Amino acid sequence: MSRWTTYLPPVALVVLVIGWLTHPEGPIGVTVVAVFLVAAVLAAVHHAEVVAHRLGDPLGSLVLAVAVTVIEVALIVTLMVSGGKDTATLARDTVFAAAMITCNGVVGLCLLLGALHRRVATFNAEGTGTALATVATLATLSLVLPNFTESRRGPEFSPGQLAFAAVASLALYGLFVFVQTVRHRDYFLPVGDGTPDVDEVHAAPPPSRRALASLLLLLVALVAVVGLAKIESPAIEDAVDAAGAPQSAVGVVIALLVLAPETLAAVRNAMRGRVQTSLNLAFGSAMASIGLTIPAIAVASIWLDGPLVLGLGSTQIVLLAITVVVGALSVLPGRATVQEGGVHLALCAAFLFLAVNP
Repeated sequence: MSRWTTYLPPVALVVLVIGWLTHPEGPIGVTVVAVFLVAAVLAAVHHAEVVAHRLGDPLGSLVLAVAVTVIEVALIVTLMVSGGKDTATLARDTVFAAAMITCNGVVGLCLLLGALHRRVATFNAEGTGTALATVATLATLSLVLPNFTESRRGPEFSPGQLAFAAVASLALYGLFVFVQTVRHRDYFLPVGDGTPDVDEVHAAPPPSRRALASLLLLLVALVAVVGLAKIESPAIEDAVDAAGAPQSAVGVVIALLVLAPETLAAVRNAMRGRVQTSLNLAFGSAMASIGLTIPAIAVASIWLDGPLVLGLGSTQIVLLAITVVVGALSVLPGRATVQEGGVHLALCAAFLFLAVNP
């Protein structure tokens, strides 16, 4: 284990504590926080890969997705409790941004890199299709249906409907984890094509002690990433206001920062030809973001003041629909070329552009 990845997470956590106490302002303070934020992301990717190598697929790729999402949920709930009515759409904006970034940006980049690596990116259509179907169902139940229910005015659930969406989301996510790790584990394993990477063949799994240390350092690094991202949020809000973008764009930027560890890990796996592992990370992140956030928000809504707006706008629904259609056409054959990767990246670019310029 390299020294900087060992020492950086605790140091970043110290910087986080100092930042919480001092509320750094000005270019120097913002720059220091940004540097440690990027370093914490890189350290998190390193330790996640160590843990994943020890556990093997697909359980290893599940660790980073769940760890990041749990901390992301804690950040959303904290901001909503402290923000009051001004954060009524925060959960919706963050969850939707995470889904679009992972299902289009990360998936598109991984398919593109995988196809460039071996001309055609190959993966298990059974497992990847199951993951996409679960993401689509979770997104529809939690983010689309509120626009069409009649118990409340506007895109909101009634308490009973919110409880149903929370239970359904948690049940679907739990069922998927069981299918992925136990019942049909082979559906989520990388497809062998006779040309494995040399590093993958000869690299022995790390010892249990090192893997446990990396797991602890991964959690510390993820806490630092989310906390430092929150400290940076005022500077991000100022930049968004200066650019004339809507307030929802802040959630997109925060989602990009929080998802950075998973994105880098997925890209590194795709560059090695392990496209299935990359897709496990991408769709697993989207699924965990919805499946864990909605139940947490449902519980937190007991103490939250003001409305909880979950329903997507018309533009967002269109983007979600085309993402599901394109995703199905991309993953069901079990093979993808650079074209499929480019289409997903175009959709991600459209989402980011419309988030800034609706």
